[in-house]
Amino acid sequence: VQLQASGGGLVQAGGSLRLSCAASGRTISSYAVGWFRQAPGKDRDFVAAISWGGASTYYADSVKGRFTFSRDNAKNTVYLQMNSLKPEDTAVYYCAARRSTYGYYYTQSDEYNYWGQGTQVTVSS
Repeated sequence: VQLQASGGGLVQAGGSLRLSCAASGRTISSYAVGWFRQAPGKDRDFVAAISWGGASTYYADSVKGRFTFSRDNAKNTVYLQMNSLKPEDTAVYYCAARRSTYGYYYTQSDEYNYWGQGTQVTVSS
């Protein structure tokens, strides 16, 4: 599975961005997918996860209520809608995927097998 993340950019605080993660090589309809982010000099942190089928989502406390994870299995793509962005959301965002059992999601980076290349999100104050 190859993952291609896109949609990052520069936005003012309070603005919105939608990240996309397009999969190729295999359909990811039976995969759980996660988003992680890494700011300069910091560890890679969990942001959000979605289960196979999309029935279950889970968010880090720092983004809960502002970010929404969705998936379009017909397009083999997942999306992270980010609203009310804050300067502390600035980071490189990575999508990751792994085969899964229906309804399960994963929050640890070492639980994922496939990673995209990352897309930069910069939020100015």
